Amino acid sequence: LIRSYRVRGHLQADVNPLGYNWTDHPELDPAHYGLTIWDLDREFITGGLGGKDSGKLPLRDILSILRDAYTRKAGFETMHLSDPEEKHWLQDRIEPARSEEEDFTEEERRYIMRRLNSAEAFERFLHTKYIGHKRFSLEGSESMIPIIDTMLSDAAGEGSQEVVMGMAHRGRLNVLANIIGKPYEQIFSEFEGNIDPETTQGSGDVKYHLGAQGVYEAPGGGEIKVSLASNPSHLEAVNPIVEGYARAQQERLRSESEEQGRDYLDVVIPLLIHGDAAFAGQGVAAETLNLSKLRGYQTGGTIHLVVNNQIGFTTLPSDARSSLYATDIARTIQAPIIHVNGDDPEACVRAARLALEYRQEFNKDVVIDLMCYRVHGHNEADEPTYTQPLLYEKIEEKRSPRKMYTESLLRRGVVEPDEAEQMLDDYRSQLQEAFERTEGLKEKDAREAHERLQERRASDRLEEPDTTASEDDLRATVQTLTEQPEDFEVHHKLKRQFDRRPELFEDGRIDWAFAEILAFGSLLLEGTTVRLAGQDSRRATFSQRHSVLIDQETGEEYVPLNNMAADQAKLLAYDSLLSEYAACGFEYGYSVGAPSALVCWEAQFGDFANGAQIVFDQFVSAAEEKWGQHSSLTLLLPHGYEGQGPEHSSARLERFLQMCAENNMIVANFSTPANYFHALRRQVKRETKKPLVVMTPKSLLRNPNVVSTPQELTEGGVQEVIPADNDDATRLLFCSGKVYYDLKKALAEGDEADGEIAIARLEQFYPFPEEDVRAELERHAESGDGVAEVVWVQEEPRNMGAWT
Repeated sequence: LIRSYRVRGHLQADVNPLGYNWTDHPELDPAHYGLTIWDLDREFITGGLGGKDSGKLPLRDILSILRDAYTRKAGFETMHLSDPEEKHWLQDRIEPARSEEEDFTEEERRYIMRRLNSAEAFERFLHTKYIGHKRFSLEGSESMIPIIDTMLSDAAGEGSQEVVMGMAHRGRLNVLANIIGKPYEQIFSEFEGNIDPETTQGSGDVKYHLGAQGVYEAPGGGEIKVSLASNPSHLEAVNPIVEGYARAQQERLRSESEEQGRDYLDVVIPLLIHGDAAFAGQGVAAETLNLSKLRGYQTGGTIHLVVNNQIGFTTLPSDARSSLYATDIARTIQAPIIHVNGDDPEACVRAARLALEYRQEFNKDVVIDLMCYRVHGHNEADEPTYTQPLLYEKIEEKRSPRKMYTESLLRRGVVEPDEAEQMLDDYRSQLQEAFERTEGLKEKDAREAHERLQERRASDRLEEPDTTASEDDLRATVQTLTEQPEDFEVHHKLKRQFDRRPELFEDGRIDWAFAEILAFGSLLLEGTTVRLAGQDSRRATFSQRHSVLIDQETGEEYVPLNNMAADQAKLLAYDSLLSEYAACGFEYGYSVGAPSALVCWEAQFGDFANGAQIVFDQFVSAAEEKWGQHSSLTLLLPHGYEGQGPEHSSARLERFLQMCAENNMIVANFSTPANYFHALRRQVKRETKKPLVVMTPKSLLRNPNVVSTPQELTEGGVQEVIPADNDDATRLLFCSGKVYYDLKKALAEGDEADGEIAIARLEQFYPFPEEDVRAELERHAESGDGVAEVVWVQEEPRNMGAWT
């Protein structure tokens, strides 16, 4: 009976503010176990139920404890956890009976009421002043604000430094105003239409997508930084970005935290706020959950707050999911789930405290399912009764959580009626004053801003930093590759391969993978962290990288590039989960959080990258223009037509080029190891951070003609155009990547005189190197009789590739 309540008590919990959905279940009925009313005073061994050490309790006390703990305003799912320690820890905090006075002081209750006042009054004020405007209000789920406030307050109190938040649009303005502290007049100004003219051509973003940073001041005096990530309309897309950003901040603070004797995972806490339909329906939510315990991605546990308004746009749960709860997906990672009634703010605050305490204790994900409702339609201009007349008939009869909680405090004598009214009036006065200040604000001068924008874009060419490496660093990297611990058993094939590296270096035969290792090693010796992740990326799809060696006897791992010097940075190389969307999103977030690092995401094959298309569309290509967010993420996408069929040939170069504008990213298809080497280093050395998309080779990895010399790495830089070898041809071909070597081979085997055809390589597609291309055209036009024909050659079909 006790176990059944722990497992299934949530089925009878009073957690739905729209009506108590009591579910009959035989295992929760004492009669199912042969117990009757005559057994109520009979004592039974309880195993420590309710924190009682006596071991025995009467049946009536057992039932009272179980029903109070598991069937009131919160329901708990914890018995799917396999760790007995975690289950007992949770039971010790859920089951003990407490009086109302033990839970909250009168001042704490007043504080909860003030938070509800601010949440409701803010929404009502916007509704009154900006009728019909979309704002995706929090009305019906105002208890979200005390939940977040409690988490931040407790986290600040125990010394955490930052909470990184991701959320969709519902309630976002309220969080910006009442949690992060975005000035009211700034929010009102956005409603007034005072758009920043720095954002042109439809750029920028709507107010309920914008991110922000602030410092939260706890009632007890502590402070904690709060970062709310910018996000697109794509629900849940921000989840892996938040995780990657949080991981970067944790690693940045790691040494400082460990010096203070603190777990670095506890210093930065990810908080993700979901909608019920999106959490159950969007696959990236499941992908992100699956990151939670992987060594390359774990962030010490994420707190998930599902704002469950029991509808998705116009779709009811019966049409939106096959599971009982919107949160059932979280059971797959053994996360405890707390269902709580949004009309009971105190139960919500208890849930928040328990969730944060569990996360900090076990460094695991935890979920709060905030059961609430949505007062308006999907947005304030939407009419919900078209499709849900019965649901909204119930909602129209509801009193707000603030009103009900205020009434409960009045009944308890915690506040007086005049005091309650004064609290609300004071907050309304603050809003009105901010609104009046907004009316006096002048919109920025668009003409002046446009002139500044034109000046900024007058020089479109990105700066070209020095990307050369010192020969000493290159030699130190080469030496490291041949040295392993004496008792480390390297695979015999790899040992031969690694032992040849010094000879290849001296002979000037540096292939693609060797150049990459040298780029990584030189950056590490200069103090730059390198993070590389993707499916099988430690070894690499084509077995060319082997960044991590495995002892053939013990299975232990050894990373040669992490053993070059005592003061070097680290290579963080990870095999990802079998995901593109969340895995790539994580690396994008990491690159934003660690702007000085080289962060690479590699697709197993280039065509698989389209699983991350939302990340490319909404973040990689557009985040700088929309939100001013900068990233130097490097995408490594194997590309080339080599007879492997349509699935493994194209990384869809044309899609990336279609997204290029205003120097938003770099797209390239390099044909030499040296160019790849310099491009990787350029990602770090450039002050202006831009994503880099590289069509990486497959067959060229082992083509003996695709080599560079050490001198090409210690001198020069990225060649965006590689001129043709000859300048007296009658036909000039432009191409990129692998097809160059196909053309050279065909010329060598054909009847045409090699001198009649010249082949120039366009190494970087975007930003387009117009000056270099013009120079090559002019060089051939002015030599001899001039070229009669200029041809673009590509291996992709005409409707794909760069030709489009």
